[in-house]
Amino acid sequence: MSSRPRKIPVVLLALVAVFALSACGDSHSRVTTGTYAGEGGAAAPYLNVGPLSYQVQVSRELNPANAEDAAYLQGLTPAEAHLAPGEEWFAVFIQVYNNTSQERQAANTFKIYDTQGSTYSPVMLDESNPFAYRGGLVPTESQLPEPGTIADDVGAQGALLLYKVQLASLENRPWELRIVDPTDASQTATAELDV
Repeated sequence: MSSRPRKIPVVLLALVAVFALSACGDSHSRVTTGTYAGEGGAAAPYLNVGPLSYQVQVSRELNPANAEDAAYLQGLTPAEAHLAPGEEWFAVFIQVYNNTSQERQAANTFKIYDTQGSTYSPVMLDESNPFAYRGGLVPTESQLPEPGTIADDVGAQGALLLYKVQLASLENRPWELRIVDPTDASQTATAELDV
């Protein structure tokens, strides 16, 4: 018997390489569930909710004493801006895409769930906040936030969903963002958030 290693045919190696590369797929997966922990921007999956696609750019706690974060809190009344003991601001920055041939209604239901059953709905921000998610109709072949707006060009490059959450919930991870189609409540998608 020979102790020489066998040579693997070049054709076989090429086939293995083709299969390995085809398994990689597109960085913009189209799914109804996704994990965003560490996957912002181009690596985050697009979530299908009805005819529109949603992509979480980033999610994080906000510090009102930080100049950048304070800008995200503009438009709150003093009562709304007040945090009770044990509360924290949490932001989700999202983009919405309409790749259809007609304008479509964007979602207006975005709830966060922790592992212990706590549920959070976004705080409504007034028109003075240029980062706020407003929903509404998304024109054909367009997106929210609209290209060229401050929400699209600055910071997280997404429309802001602002939540007032309990600090205790930060221990109850992973958090899940659930998006509901406004025209068909059976059409939903979920994303695991960075916390």
